[in-house]
Amino acid sequence: MWKLLKIGLAIGGIVTGVCMHGAAAMTNIYDFTMRDIDGQEQSLAAYKGKVLLIVNVASKCGFTGQYAGLEKLYTTYTNRGFAVLGFPANDFLGQEPGTEAEIKSFCTLTYGVTFPMFAKISVKGKHIHPLYAFLTSQETNPNFSGAISWNFNKFLIGRDGAMLGRFGSRTKPDDKQLMAAVEQALRAPM
Repeated sequence: MWKLLKIGLAIGGIVTGVCMHGAAAMTNIYDFTMRDIDGQEQSLAAYKGKVLLIVNVASKCGFTGQYAGLEKLYTTYTNRGFAVLGFPANDFLGQEPGTEAEIKSFCTLTYGVTFPMFAKISVKGKHIHPLYAFLTSQETNPNFSGAISWNFNKFLIGRDGAMLGRFGSRTKPDDKQLMAAVEQALRAPM
């Protein structure tokens, strides 16, 4: 976990729940505070009790059309306690080159995105954001660990903050398996 702290400090990320001795209280995504697309600090603890789909997104990718499906998924299930959280990343062939304002404008005007979007981060490599280090680490996520393969990887998080599933870029938001997993997570008690 000391590695996560060093990574967070190196890229200026906000990491909560870690003491200088390396002991960690980071047990789930609620321990993170992120900057939203408008530059405001947002504690992921605000999403406690909700089912989440965390997605690394990009505006100039062959999978960018998934924004429409993610928005539909969000609007379909939001009243039942579901949220999509979009994290723009420019880690794959420069497919997210824009500023936060440009990304927000593109998503809103092109796909009508209303789900929460966050500031651009790195989701892999030496500058990986601590949230994505947490999501992909064998230590913190043994059942679904491994590097992000491309844009639009999806992490399904249960109401209790536990990881329930991981879906690759080719898995569209309307995929039957993904939708069944979301439905099952929404039925589960907290």
